Amino acid sequence: MAIFFNPENALKRAEELIKVGQKQDALQVLHDLITSRSFRSWQKPHEKIMFRYVELCVDLKMGRFAKDGLIQYRNSCQQVNLTSFEEVTKKLLRLATEKAEQTLDKETLDVDDPWFKFLWETYRTVLEILRNNSKLQALYAITAHKALQFCKQYKRPTEFRRLCETMRNNLANLEKYRDQRDRPDLTEPETLQLYLDTRFEQLNVATELGLWQEAFRSVEDIYGLMCMVKKTPKSSLLVVYYSKLTEIFWTSSSHLFHAYAWLKLFRLQKSFNKNLSQKDLQLLASSVVLAALSVPPFGQAHGASRLEFEIEKGRNSRMANIIGFNLEPKHEGGDTLSRESLLQELVSSGVLSCATQEVKDLYHQLEHEFQPLDFGSNTKPLLDRISKLGGKLSAAPSLPEVHLSQYVPSLEKLATLRLLQHVSKMYQTMKIEFLAQLVPFLDFSDVEKILVDAVKHNFVAMKVDHVKGFVTFGNLGIESDELRDPLTVFAETMNKVRAMLFPASSKRGDVAPNLEETVEKEHKRLLARQSIIEKRKEEQERQQLEMEHEEEMRKLNLRMQTEVAEQKRLASEVEDRRRQRILREIEVRELEKAQALLENTERRWTNREERERKLLKLAKTMDYLERAKREESTPLIEAAYQQRLVEEIESHEREQQREVDLSRERHESDLKEKRRVTRMLSSESFGENMEIFQNRVIRLREAEFERQKSLKEEHLQARKQERDVKRKRIYYSKCEEERIRKLQEEEEARKQRDAAGPSQSSAKYIPKFRLSQATEVSGSADDHQWGSRRPQHSGRGNAAPLVEGDQLGDGGERPGGDSWRSEEGRYSFRSSGPRSSFSSRTSQP
Repeated sequence: MAIFFNPENALKRAEELIKVGQKQDALQVLHDLITSRSFRSWQKPHEKIMFRYVELCVDLKMGRFAKDGLIQYRNSCQQVNLTSFEEVTKKLLRLATEKAEQTLDKETLDVDDPWFKFLWETYRTVLEILRNNSKLQALYAITAHKALQFCKQYKRPTEFRRLCETMRNNLANLEKYRDQRDRPDLTEPETLQLYLDTRFEQLNVATELGLWQEAFRSVEDIYGLMCMVKKTPKSSLLVVYYSKLTEIFWTSSSHLFHAYAWLKLFRLQKSFNKNLSQKDLQLLASSVVLAALSVPPFGQAHGASRLEFEIEKGRNSRMANIIGFNLEPKHEGGDTLSRESLLQELVSSGVLSCATQEVKDLYHQLEHEFQPLDFGSNTKPLLDRISKLGGKLSAAPSLPEVHLSQYVPSLEKLATLRLLQHVSKMYQTMKIEFLAQLVPFLDFSDVEKILVDAVKHNFVAMKVDHVKGFVTFGNLGIESDELRDPLTVFAETMNKVRAMLFPASSKRGDVAPNLEETVEKEHKRLLARQSIIEKRKEEQERQQLEMEHEEEMRKLNLRMQTEVAEQKRLASEVEDRRRQRILREIEVRELEKAQALLENTERRWTNREERERKLLKLAKTMDYLERAKREESTPLIEAAYQQRLVEEIESHEREQQREVDLSRERHESDLKEKRRVTRMLSSESFGENMEIFQNRVIRLREAEFERQKSLKEEHLQARKQERDVKRKRIYYSKCEEERIRKLQEEEEARKQRDAAGPSQSSAKYIPKFRLSQATEVSGSADDHQWGSRRPQHSGRGNAAPLVEGDQLGDGGERPGGDSWRSEEGRYSFRSSGPRSSFSSRTSQP
């Protein structure tokens, strides 16, 4: 780690490293300087160093280094020059944004690029650094707006949720740690306005991204912010607030709160918007009335548990606070939020009178008319006309477009419920086809779903029998809660019957013989419990007193520590002032040196500029001279070109003529050669000489052919003899082995007969003709066995006979001598059946 006493030397060293391509080392040099002790007191060169530092951090995508540098620079600029810190932070955001936009391909939007991740981390870093400083709240708001626009532009719902949670935690920490020194004061109008603008921008982005849950949390953030400062925001912000509430409640199917939000929005526009036209007022009033009519005419489902009722009550109270927290002093509690009270308020406040005539007629049709058979036919035209109303408000640009057609499905459902309610009062049974005809704007399948919902919420009592094709209407009084449990009613009735049959059992002593003793025990238990409760209260009071005493001691210690810290702070401030005075003196001296150096630099720059002006003048003079020379030489060059062109044409013509002459000479010489050869061919001896030459060549070639043929035949004969010798040797060796094997077998058979004795050797009598046949068969079998091995040695020319002089292994000659080579022997072999094939093969050369 290099130590630089002068910050400019560190910057110079970093610039040198950057020029040679070592940006990482340059960043490390500047990081070591920024985190050193000498960087804690702000100086003017530090701003230039930080500019270069953030450039390197962005180029290398080093978010951690950027965060460390900003924290150190904020600490050094905190009491001296926060404007410099703001400039450095803005430059960091600007560079990161430019890098991210440069990598953005308009055709393929790749938001997962590392530059976009670095930009997102930069936003988070800056928000974390600026969150607790009251002097940097404007920069905090600007950064928050940029981060929200980043999430909106590139459709980043996950990052948007994290950003909202971060800002929510920052605001909670401000409220939690009130004793911080530089904590932003939310009671100031500027700070409050910044926080409100940020939250409203957050609400807008949430609705545009379709994150309705996060949008509702943003509404709660705005409401919580108002509860902190207890101030009413501007009417322009309230208009946006309630318009977003209407969208959120409509998306979440909270029609009651949607209608109340529209009522608040109508009152705001009517009270503060002086440019509101009569047509816009009618459109707003119609939206309020239709929103109120769209609220279902029944509440929670029948049979809900107490826990569900408590949850619903708490939810209603929470929604009531969010909707009506800042417009009127009277509080609309959770119990007063209902469809009936809302409609009464619309009538009493004159909202209904401001609506269009179609909306008024629909209100009277749905709420006051009783026409069961004509209800659907009278309602459908009104709904058709209302669905065509709507548009953009001319005098309220902050409001979205108002489309009354969005309420038509809810109004159709309400009309169906009213029709079922009216019909149930007049009829007990009705055909399904007739009931379907009474509802012209819905199919019966949808009507049946609405019917099930109405019965579930105890709005009407009816049953649908698809087998018989009838709808049966009941009485809600008969099907009340007291009669819904027949087992309970049966048990109570049986108890009454038992009491009438056995009146003696109704006495108190019979029913509970130990009642007095039980009551006494219960009374004692309650007294003991009361004493225990009193003791617990006393113990809690004692603990509370101890805690208060400990709290007072803690506050006293904290006050003493604060005083000690204040004394240390004053001493440190004195020391800082002394150090600052010394630093100012050093700065003055360095400033004088810098001014002298600047004057010398200016003089050098002046001389350099003078030289550059002279060189520029000389260059212009040379340009003029060169242009004049070229203008004068242009006609000369053109004349020389024309003369050279004429010379080249003449040269081309001479070369062409010379080529023609050479061609004529070659043609004449070729003709002379042709005449000479023709004369030679026309002579009488030419044919005889040619025939003699041809015969000589043919004789030579025939001699060469005969020589090659004899060599080839000699070679083939030698190979044939070698092959015959080899086959004969193989055949002889196999015959010898066979003979030896037979002798051994005969010897072994003889030994076995000798060992068996005369009794075993005596054989059965065989006739002579049988013996001769057996001999012939055995002989022929041997011949077959001998002849069957012969084909194993057959080749291209079949097996050759043994040569003369071949002997057996014991020195004797082959049986039969050389008689097998004679013609007689061959014929005898041919006449012996299977051996004829062998003799035919061996007789071939």
